[in-house]
Amino acid sequence: MTTTPKLWVRLPLGALSGLLAGFAALAVAQLVSAAVRPEAGPITAVGGAAIDRTPTPVKDWAIRHFGENDKAVLQLGIVATLAVLALVLGVLALRFRRAGAAGVLLFGVIGGAAAVTRPDASGFADALPSVAGAVVGAALLYFLIGRLTVSARPGRADTGSDQAAGADQDAGPDQGSGPDHGAGWDRRGFVMAAVGAAAASVGIGALGRHLTGNVSQAAIASRKAVRLPAPASPAPALPAGTQLATPGISAFTTSNKAFYRVDTALVVPKVNADTWRLRIHGKGVSRPVTLTFDDLLQRELIERDITLTCVSNEVGGPYVGNARWLGVRLADVLSEAGVRPPSKGGPADQLVSRSVDGMTLGTPVETVMDGRDAMLVVGMNGQPLPFTHGFPVRMLVPGLYGYVSACKWIEDIELTTFADYDAYWVKRDWAEKAPIKTQSRIDTPQPLVRLKRGTVMVAGVAWAQHRGIDRVQVRVDDGPWQDAELAAEANIDTWRQWSFAWKATPGSHTLTARATERGGDVQTEKRTGTVPDGASGWPSVVVTVD
Repeated sequence: MTTTPKLWVRLPLGALSGLLAGFAALAVAQLVSAAVRPEAGPITAVGGAAIDRTPTPVKDWAIRHFGENDKAVLQLGIVATLAVLALVLGVLALRFRRAGAAGVLLFGVIGGAAAVTRPDASGFADALPSVAGAVVGAALLYFLIGRLTVSARPGRADTGSDQAAGADQDAGPDQGSGPDHGAGWDRRGFVMAAVGAAAASVGIGALGRHLTGNVSQAAIASRKAVRLPAPASPAPALPAGTQLATPGISAFTTSNKAFYRVDTALVVPKVNADTWRLRIHGKGVSRPVTLTFDDLLQRELIERDITLTCVSNEVGGPYVGNARWLGVRLADVLSEAGVRPPSKGGPADQLVSRSVDGMTLGTPVETVMDGRDAMLVVGMNGQPLPFTHGFPVRMLVPGLYGYVSACKWIEDIELTTFADYDAYWVKRDWAEKAPIKTQSRIDTPQPLVRLKRGTVMVAGVAWAQHRGIDRVQVRVDDGPWQDAELAAEANIDTWRQWSFAWKATPGSHTLTARATERGGDVQTEKRTGTVPDGASGWPSVVVTVD
């Protein structure tokens, strides 16, 4: 009969076998995904499916608490969960060897199903990475568990049976000499198999990363090769006084590196500008269009300073930024395709933009074609778009929250109606149409800081895109509203800086701000959450003055 190591040795070795099998499965999956497409890898596919199926309040909570690190947290969570499951399957396989291996296969099926059901799936080939990895992982787990029941003494053979694998018995005292004859099981064989599996997994994973990197390198090279033409309609020079000198206030122009990123892409798409295409089709499109990146660069380009805001931005939150964008007027491209807005008899009232990762955004056609600087963006602050912000091309419509207007990595525009189609976020209880609400933010002083008595500069930014800001007021505790000094206005599509000189007195104080948009509407005091159409309320900070 075959023998097995003692229970206290067997359990950790079984867990280790499961962990090695999981590692091998992920490594093989990464290699295969490099051949199929990187987005089909199990972690990316399962993570994307998890994002799609996460309830809106949970997503909102994740953005509030983890910010732009939410995707890294999700990936770490997936890896940690897989590691725990692999440990459990390894221990299970000690008693039920085939069941443990079947468990690994099951997770491969789950990963494959997640991959083929993603919006950007390219067919059943997307299931191959998860399935191939699971097959290798299951075989490795079955093999390693078998090494724990093989006698190293002559004449002892591995029966491979579940009963032998699960036998909980001691081999008795050592009956031979040498390292292989201690407990009667093949310690040397197990160690060699485990080390070999780990080494092979590392090599396979490295090869997969290298091949995936080659795909990314082509996209990176295509971005480096871009030479943005001078705009036919450059942005007007910023008026003197647009940027206040108050320490701690946000810069008028947000750098590309500091600009916020909120999206559902678990891995930032690396799109090759040389092969990128944009298709325009649908209701009312009499001349369907397919554009290349070079087609856009050869058109008349406009350059504009525009503030972009995420609907997930809480009152006083960080998910708003201002940049100088370069692109093609979207209305011109749509007109050339034969599109007319509903006010002029067009049959479509919704423009559905699709990203390479399957994201869909729905935008009112009337808004896009009402004369504002809606554009297909190719440049940001004098550079080609960063990959994190949509290279090679993204959409941008001033005055609308990003989830209905700012499609990154755009590859398709379909003209349809709101009655016929719900875009990604609308299916998840967000509003169909989302004009940006009038908002303000206190940048300085920061909440809960201790200040010295005397003059303290309270400052921040306010925005009401495509309407403009006419006034900002500050209130100390429950005192009267007092006018802040406004910086010069660049245009109605950008935020506006403000500052207020406060004569600070000792004690704890609450500083509150509110903005008034052009036309006289005052930022509402009513506090609401971000769902369904953006947060509202007055921003405030509590400070202590010594």
